[in-house]
Amino acid sequence: MTVALVTGAAGLIGAEAVRHFHALGWDVVGIDNDMRRAFFGDEASTAWMADRLVRELPRYRHLSIDIRDQDAIGAAVKRIGPSLSLVIHAAAQPSHDWAVRDPMTDFSVNAQGTLVMLEAVRQHAPRATFIFTSTNKVYGDTPNGLPLVETARRYELPTDHAWYDGIPESMSIDRCTHSLFGVSKTAADLLVQEYARYFDMAAVVFRGGCLTGPGHSGTELHGFLAYLMKCTATGRPYTVFGYKGKQVRDNIHSADLVSAFEHVARRPCPGAVYNIGGGRSVNCSMLEAIALSEEITGRELRWTYDERNRIGDHIWWIGDLTAFRNDYPDWRLRYDVPGILREIFELNRDRWTSAERAPAA
Repeated sequence: MTVALVTGAAGLIGAEAVRHFHALGWDVVGIDNDMRRAFFGDEASTAWMADRLVRELPRYRHLSIDIRDQDAIGAAVKRIGPSLSLVIHAAAQPSHDWAVRDPMTDFSVNAQGTLVMLEAVRQHAPRATFIFTSTNKVYGDTPNGLPLVETARRYELPTDHAWYDGIPESMSIDRCTHSLFGVSKTAADLLVQEYARYFDMAAVVFRGGCLTGPGHSGTELHGFLAYLMKCTATGRPYTVFGYKGKQVRDNIHSADLVSAFEHVARRPCPGAVYNIGGGRSVNCSMLEAIALSEEITGRELRWTYDERNRIGDHIWWIGDLTAFRNDYPDWRLRYDVPGILREIFELNRDRWTSAERAPAA
């Protein structure tokens, strides 16, 4: 029996991973206690996805455990024991805006929770591959020092710049403003690298750009494309924060990211760190994403502009995928930005409409 353990199992990446490895014939254990609802409110709850996974996947088992609970996590990993081949640690407090409200919870979930997971795996399943979903926020606001050029709808690097095709993992993570969220994720990122080196664990770090897809329970503080499409489709007002709406993000569909996880699961490179996202081929500015959302839905977005950018936010982020592609040359991106937005809309519009029409409790 081959078992995968997925934390944040009802979230965007977790649920995609659960389905993917279940389809490959693995038994899957998911850990998720719906803290996203506590962070962002009822609209961000992942309970609907947890229920769906339990209902639809016969070899899936769901555990409602807080990843900071050392005893409960240790017992869960111990029960699986030698059968555990893969751990995908996707549970997190994911918003740099929310982290300011409660830095203690943010750090305990992101840093302590990762340490708890690493220790449990080291003690009870040391040969398992450990994949950690980190973030490009480990680089803080250093990318904002790049010589960006303002165009009509986006900021962009000159085509002759060495990093035009994306920012590499060699960019410094020091001497910059990270946001408190960025700090907690950086601590976790470094812990994973150290466990790979100190304890010879097959641990790998993915520093993601914008992770997205139809399974995202998007909300204002987290889930850029999903929340943007939700607002466009339902008529809910949307706020653009800073940079004239010309800030650029690379975007990766959850299925493409989990496909990368599968490549690592089959042949891990212990201690590796990869920037992962849509790269130069799959990216957009906020203004470009708004235009695409309006085109797909046939509706005009009700949006306003707040000139205050979020602390530590990037003006331009496109990650360089070279390191991962060099190690895994057969991996391919399948989704572009229009395809991502179209799928988010088509697979969620009925649920969004039902939620908007539901009477208040």
